[in-house]
This record gives sequence, C-alpha cells and structure tokens, in this order.
Amino acid sequence: MAYWISTALLILAIYIGISIALYYLQDYMLFKPEKLPEDFQFDYENQETKEYNLETRDGATINGLRFFPKGESKGVVLYLKGNSKSIKGWGKFAVDFTRHGYNVLMVDYRGFGKSTGKRSQKAIKRDLQLVYNKIKEQTTEDRIILYGRSLGSGFATKLASMNNPKILILDAPYYSLTKVTARYAPFMPLSLLLKYPLPTYKWLKYVQCPVHIIHGTNDKLIPYKSSVKLSKIKPKLTKLHTVIGGGHKNLNNFESYHSMLEEILTKEPKAIDLETTSINVIHSSKKTKKKA
Repeated sequence: MAYWISTALLILAIYIGISIALYYLQDYMLFKPEKLPEDFQFDYENQETKEYNLETRDGATINGLRFFPKGESKGVVLYLKGNSKSIKGWGKFAVDFTRHGYNVLMVDYRGFGKSTGKRSQKAIKRDLQLVYNKIKEQTTEDRIILYGRSLGSGFATKLASMNNPKILILDAPYYSLTKVTARYAPFMPLSLLLKYPLPTYKWLKYVQCPVHIIHGTNDKLIPYKSSVKLSKIKPKLTKLHTVIGGGHKNLNNFESYHSMLEEILTKEPKAIDLETTSINVIHSSKKTKKKA
C-alpha cells in the first residue's frame, strides 16, 4: 500500500512540476522574437516606407513600419504578424497589399524587433488598440482592413470586435490558442495555465464587418478544421477560402492565395502578375524560391 501511495505522490509531484514549468516557460515556447538594434535601418527593394515609434502609457515603445502604394491610397491594411521574427522579415509580404493600392502598417509586438515592454495578452491588446486609434486619426474606419496571420489572427479578431473596420481577413487562424496547445499537452490543465488563451471564437461573435478566412488543407500546426468551425460562427458575414495543399507557412507560395486576395480586395478578379506578389518569398528564410 505504501508503495502505491509513494508512486501516486511522485506522479502528482511530477505533474505539478510540469504544470509550473509550462506556466513560466510558455512565453519562451510561444514567442520566437527577433530583436533589432535601435539604429537598424529597414530597406526593401522598390518599396517606400516610413518608420514609427509609438509610446504606450506604461512606458513601452511599439515600433512600426508603414509601406506606401504607388499612386492614390485606397485605405490602410493593419497587418498583424505571427509569433516569430520581426517586421524586418514580415515586411516582404506588404507587396501583396501595396500592389492593390493599400498602405500597409506592420508593428512588432513587445519584445520583437525594436519594440519594448513587458509582454502579456492584455498589454498587446491595449497596444494594438492604440495603434488602431492612431490610424483612425488619419482615415475613416471604412478604409481600414485588419489582416491577422496565425498568432495575429486572434488579436485581429479582438480588434475587429471592438471597432468597425471595413474587412477582417484571417490567415491560418486558430479557434483558440488553448485548443492548439491542447494537441501537444492533452493532459495538462491549459485553461488554467495558459497566459495567452486568445479565444478567437468568442471575439468573432461580436465582429460586424465581412470576415474572410484563408486556410490551407495541409496545415499541420493549426488544422484546417479550425477555420471551418470559425466560419460557422457568423456564417452570413464569413467566407472561407481554401488553399488546396497549403501548409501553415507557405500560403503565399500558391497562386490561388493571391487570387483569393485579389477577389477580397478588389472584388474584380483578373489575371495576376505574380512577379509583383510575394509568391517567391519563403517564410522564415532569407532565401527566395526559384521558379522552374
């Protein structure tokens, strides 16, 4: 009897130990930031940019980069990126919107790039609302498009639920971050441990603008079925765009993805000059994809 009690106590101690480790280490597991020196100069071929630094009420600095289209602007795309790198690399995807006549604003979350401050779900939501408010000072909400990629999809949905943008576009979104992490730690009490639950499905209920969800059928990190479930929350406002064979990090390498953006942004699908898009950009790599 004593043996079984000792074994049970050992298992309990290990379980508690793992739970504590998950709680304190989740920031390191979830976020993969690239930090940039304050004097780093952003440079993109054939792209006009302007850098911004926004001070928050708790003393943090949110660094952002604005990409300008050639010709008259149709509006602003606030592009909320994924959990890795910095806007240094993510900036390569701005062409997919500037080519359509939109300004693109990308910001680094706290601890990414040149942005500073203690990171938390509440702080990031507050930072992004501050950014959104600054955009509203320069244009009307019917000219603002929110684009959320992977991790950014939850934050984009939250912003859309609290404001009235023209369109919300979700790229490889999760139903909730708790659901995603539960696939890797099914026996842990993640609803209690997770500091970034990001319940996209809850926030989506309050979104009043058109919603476009883009997801690949071969996404191994966030399953395609997550977007199917999300698309059913506000079915009259939502359209699901399926990239056949698309994974989690390579949707931009599919011509169908660019056709979908063409349809969403212009509502007048036409032949695309793929050389003006990000189709050759390999995500998370300095190399570019060579055409056959």
